[in-house]
Amino acid sequence: MPPELANNKPSPCAQKSDGSDASKSVKTHRGCEEQVKKVEQEEVARGAQPKPSATARSTPTSETATVIAGSNRASVITALPPPDPAGRVPYGQDASQYTLTFADEFDTELSTAVWNDYIWYEAPNPTKNYAVEDGVLKIWPQRDASGNFFNRTLDTDGRFAQTYGYFEIEARLTRGKGTWPAFWLFNHIADRRPEIDILEAYPGGEGWGRMDSSGVHIPDTFAPTVWPAGNQGENHAGTKMHQTGMDLSAGFHKYALKWEPNRQTFYFDGKEVLSVNVSMGDPMYLLLDLWFGSASGTPDDSTPQGKNNAFEVNYVRVWAPNE
Repeated sequence: MPPELANNKPSPCAQKSDGSDASKSVKTHRGCEEQVKKVEQEEVARGAQPKPSATARSTPTSETATVIAGSNRASVITALPPPDPAGRVPYGQDASQYTLTFADEFDTELSTAVWNDYIWYEAPNPTKNYAVEDGVLKIWPQRDASGNFFNRTLDTDGRFAQTYGYFEIEARLTRGKGTWPAFWLFNHIADRRPEIDILEAYPGGEGWGRMDSSGVHIPDTFAPTVWPAGNQGENHAGTKMHQTGMDLSAGFHKYALKWEPNRQTFYFDGKEVLSVNVSMGDPMYLLLDLWFGSASGTPDDSTPQGKNNAFEVNYVRVWAPNE
């Protein structure tokens, strides 16, 4: 999260949504985090202390995430044995039009052969706030050793990327001011930063949720957004605050994207919520994260911590279109 947002000051990276139902929100393009890191690097060059380097990751004894080689649209660096794909079809879509290329059912421990636990421009926080338990991935709000809430990103950067197809998760969202769960696609190719946000929720933001009887912010709204050129200065190509009328932290729902050469269509529990007509041809990798700030505000003592308030993901699945 850029420090400007942590201090409740306007960020130069902030974009105001222009949808009729999103006029009161402020969305921050996630590529702006990289701009903050560039400032930190300049400070290091002037003599400030650098951040620690990324720690080495061990290989688990078993793998539940499967990257299935063979698609000419999937960029596979870690290829694991293909599973039986029976029953795993895009929800609400014509299954005959797709071939499964990636699946993580989170049946055992998180595969470090497939997932990184930090975004590419920063080192991981040593405080662990994620785990696979009871068949789901959990990422929860937690203060670190310095007493601050911190962002956690799990992604397949360098492990799996794909151009076009159907991307789907089944997830339950977090509660609380400041929490910012998301499922998105991204890449950093030369100076390009293409990005497609399939799910972003801001429980603490105006119009994004409600407050329960104990004073905790509850999410009932999420937004998909398309950023064709990322952080190169342009506005998004399309976004929408989708008000579900449901407590999105109370149960699991499906959030999905159908990415075609000239169109991106977003779905909630199989129903279309937004379609954007724009061409995006760069491969992008997968990201699941729990960040803090932006339109959700600054987390505080009212923000529930721990596994009982986790961003829970039942599965991540990706299909490539059949030629």
